[in-house]
Formats: sequence, C-alpha cells, structure tokens
Amino acid sequence: MLILLLLTGGLYSSLILAFIIGFEKLKAPQSIGEENSIRFSVIVPFRNEAENLPCLLESFSLLNYPIGKFEILLIDDDSEDGSVEIGEKFKRDFPDFRMRILKNKRQSKSPKKDAIRTGIENSSFEYIITTDADCRVPENWLKYFEAQIKANAPSMIAGPVAFSENLRKKLFQRFEEIDFFSLQGSSMGAFGIGKPFMCNGANLCYEKSAFEKVGGFQNNIEITSGDDVFLLQNFKAEGLKIDFLKKYEAAVFTNYQKDPGALISQRIRWGAKTSAYKDIFAKAVGLIVMVFNSLLIISGILALFGSINYQILLFVFLIKFNLDFILIYKTAQFFQRELGMRDYFWVSFLHPFFLSFTAVLAIFSGFHWKGRKYKN
Repeated sequence: MLILLLLTGGLYSSLILAFIIGFEKLKAPQSIGEENSIRFSVIVPFRNEAENLPCLLESFSLLNYPIGKFEILLIDDDSEDGSVEIGEKFKRDFPDFRMRILKNKRQSKSPKKDAIRTGIENSSFEYIITTDADCRVPENWLKYFEAQIKANAPSMIAGPVAFSENLRKKLFQRFEEIDFFSLQGSSMGAFGIGKPFMCNGANLCYEKSAFEKVGGFQNNIEITSGDDVFLLQNFKAEGLKIDFLKKYEAAVFTNYQKDPGALISQRIRWGAKTSAYKDIFAKAVGLIVMVFNSLLIISGILALFGSINYQILLFVFLIKFNLDFILIYKTAQFFQRELGMRDYFWVSFLHPFFLSFTAVLAIFSGFHWKGRKYKN
C-alpha cells in the first residue's frame, strides 16, 4: 500500500508542479485596441433562469464594444418561469441591440449541446462566445477576446471563471470556492505547458468555421454534459490552436451553488463525463487525482489501526498540502480573492473525501440538472 501511495503521490506531485510552472508561463495581451473589427455571436442557453437573467442582461448592456459587431442569441430550453418575458423586455428596452430569443431544437440527450448548436446554426458572425445564464460578463469582455485573437490567431480561447463576491459565504460555499480555484488553476497550468484538457463553457470563444470543421458535438452528443471539455478535446485532436485568456479583467463571474446537495450534484455531473474522454492526458490526470486521493483516505484508515507507518503518510500528505497550496494561492491571487485562502487548512483535509465520494457517485449514480433527472 505504501509503495502504491508513494508512486501515485510522486505522479500527483509532478503533475501539480507542472501546473504551477505552466500557470506562471501563461501570458495574455496587456492592452486592448480601439479599432474593433472582429464580430461575435454570444450564445446563452437557458432554462428557468428568471432569477439570474436580469443580472446577465444588464452586464450585456454595459459591454464596451461596437453594437453592430456582436449579437446575443438566447436559447430557451422549455423554461417554465418568466425567463422568456425577461428577455423580451430587454429587447424592448434596448432596441438597438442585435438580440434574438430562440427555441431550443432538441436532437439529443444533451439539452445544452442542442441549445448551443441551435444558436450556432442561427448565428450571423464568425466567432462564437458561450456563457451561462447565471453569469455576469465584464465591460471589456469582447475587447480582450479580440486582442487575444489578433495577437495569436487561435481557433479557440478559454477564459477565466470565478464566483461573484460574497462576504457572507456559507461554510460549503467557502469550500466550493477553494475547490473551484483548484480546477481553474489546473486548467490554466495545463494551458501553460501546452497540454490543455479542461475549460469552462461559461467563458469560451471559438471560430464558427472551426466548430463545423471538427463536427461540433457529433462524437459525444449522447453525453449529457461536456459541451466545453469535449469541444476543446475535438479542437485539440484536429491540431487547432487553443489559447487561454489569462486576464482578470476578462473573467466571467457566476454564482455559488445554493446548498451542499446542489454542489455534489454539479460535481457528479462534471465527473460523469470523464469516462468518455478520448484525450490521453485528460484521462491520465483524472485517474491520477482519483487514485491518489482514494489511497490517501485508505492509508489514513490503515494508519489509525497501526497497519502502516503514519510518518510516511504524513510526509506524503504534507507534500500534497504545500504543492496544492501554491497552485491554489496563485489562482486566488489572480482572482483577487486571497482572503478565501483562510479556509485552506480545513478544506485540504476534507477535499480528498469530497473528490472520492463524488467520483464514486459519478460512476454509479445519476444527477439532477435544471429540474431534470439524468442517468449515467
């Protein structure tokens, strides 16, 4: 057991160290231009988002970009609340905006992928940007994507995502933020070493022609989630250039989950798609993280009964503790949320249990999403 723990611990430590180095290597445009020529189609799938849409639409109204150079496509996935009416009101209040509200054209088991495809089929411009209905975009959002496109000419650009500031976070939300920092930090670090394997559809931009070239979601259309990760892997498999926009001013902000059950269900949904990954590096990362954290828990139990040397276990955990801290702290600094690291100590002990628990449920359990039940 100790040999296996040391072996996987070494692989895990090498992985996190590589992500730390990659995080530092990752660069982004430092300035934005005044001449804006690139055109964007912003696609927002939504279902029962009457509570969140007003904030997103308000942020759209504040975008600092020529109004004729972008359009907004809201894709309604059978909403049962006042979401559509909120969108219609925005159209009336801002008649100069190019905005349409479309009905989702369902073709698969994945409503969100269907919604994005519906939006792309009805889009007018050459670059697609997706975000979520519970988000808020920054003022110069489109300008920073344009700057990245003009600087590097990538086919896809992933952007940063963080939680909206909340000074009265619940305990599970403080845990959620640090967990999310670990995902964002790993994602940015992987881009920095040229091994992108993860991104977030709440802040994702790509060429419409490239989407069509890789066949869109065709090879994973029956998998409920993964509109972002699978598309990235398709782009990567085709050898298309993929960038990360490492700029705080381009970050999209979203909401915390409302309760621990919603957080667990979200992580199960995210974890359920990993078995379908075709990218070898993505599979390796998922396997190393899951096995190492599970072995830490098993070794901890064995150490309590004196079956293994607790000093070796403590040594391995301390290495993990410190390397994780460096990566997560760098991410917290990037998002200007260093104060959230005050919870890192207790989160670091709970996190292996959370990862292992949700990984098991992702294999054997279904999940709820937008009022619907899905089976793995």
